[in-house]
Amino acid sequence: MSYDFVAYPDRDMLAIDLANRLAGELRQALAHADRVTLAVPGGTSPGPVFDDLCAADLDWSRVDVLLTDERWVPEDSPRSNTALLRRRLLTDRAAAARLLPLYRPDMECDAAAAALAETIAPELPLAVVLLGMGADMHTASLFPGADRLDEALSRDAPVLVPMRAPGAPEPRVTLSGPVLNGALHKHVLIFGAEKRAALEGARGKPAHEAPINAVLDGAVVHWAE
Repeated sequence: MSYDFVAYPDRDMLAIDLANRLAGELRQALAHADRVTLAVPGGTSPGPVFDDLCAADLDWSRVDVLLTDERWVPEDSPRSNTALLRRRLLTDRAAAARLLPLYRPDMECDAAAAALAETIAPELPLAVVLLGMGADMHTASLFPGADRLDEALSRDAPVLVPMRAPGAPEPRVTLSGPVLNGALHKHVLIFGAEKRAALEGARGKPAHEAPINAVLDGAVVHWAE
């Protein structure tokens, strides 16, 4: 397994450079397809990247945007990644993009996963994916010890998998390992010494122990202190 590791002098430089790279890859993909799909993480770390990316000069009306995973909470919840996505990325020029939702208020998580996947499947493979990683080496909602991790990592995994994990206060839905790994361009964003050590610690571990390893091969890891 090999990946590129890029260290930046500070987080501001990382956000600017990473946003430019993502925009360039989306432009490249749009030159060869009518529509392209961008998958991004929630949480606070990618916010500054979104702030730069949303102003990128490209044909956002031909871009489908979705989260790599979502907590099963309504958009008015402070824990909703969809709400953050609307505030930080789907604004400025990127307001023209189409959001592919990972939440349905009228359904339970398990039943909704298959229904939501029907909208996503025709837009695959992902053109560009941006992922985060936790100190426990999880990515998206592929957590060590999660109830359906083996299913989500299997070769014949569905597009979306409902997931419950130790310590997670609500169910989640996540893109599966094969969908994330099948992106044409893969990027991982991490900050701080703890996560850099976790990335090094993942080396050689099986994906069910270090789920980040399901997507690392061929990826670019972007790190700043």
